[in-house]
Amino acid sequence: MKKIVILGPESTGKSTLCEQLAACYNAQWVPEYARTYLQKNGTQYRYEDLFEIAKGQVENEEIIVKSQESIVNSQESLVNSQESIVNGQKSIVNSSHTNLNPQPVTPNPQPATTNLIFIDTDLYTIKIWSEIAFNKCDNRILTQIAFRKYDVYLLCNTDLPWAEDSMREYPDLKSRQKIYHHYRDALINQKIPWIDIKGNYGERLASAIAFVDKVLF
Repeated sequence: MKKIVILGPESTGKSTLCEQLAACYNAQWVPEYARTYLQKNGTQYRYEDLFEIAKGQVENEEIIVKSQESIVNSQESLVNSQESIVNGQKSIVNSSHTNLNPQPVTPNPQPATTNLIFIDTDLYTIKIWSEIAFNKCDNRILTQIAFRKYDVYLLCNTDLPWAEDSMREYPDLKSRQKIYHHYRDALINQKIPWIDIKGNYGERLASAIAFVDKVLF
């Protein structure tokens, strides 16, 4: 699986972009677990809650990755089976000495599901969130950041209008721009390819597709 992570401050279109990209590539996407956790447990979170959110994010990611792998493997098996049927029919036709012209069976597979997974935030989000809110981050989260591997990062900039949401904490643009630079610094100091995503929703999607295609295909 090739894993593409969408990062960025609040209200920068991450979930929308994730859903759009998954639709474009016939793939699955992993929602941000923090929203589910806070909706269930309340928005007055503690430092300890961030590790639980990190665990939930990773667990959800692994579930989706395994599901996608199963779909891709099933599609590949179907295509291989149909190719075997076609090859067998061709052999029969080639060995025939009659004037008959039987029509070989041709494969009609469904479009193969891609091996891409789109992920709405990863543990960099928990790290930056924890350091801003509590001035520290659980070492277990930092260890997982070093351990987990991804293929592309898409960093959403703050040039979209603020959308009010009870789960969000930083409505002012100055705070969101500061948080954006935390993400940017994190991505600059790692080796995975990344791009800054700007513009309206259509421009963001077009930039993301062009970058994913360039890096992975």
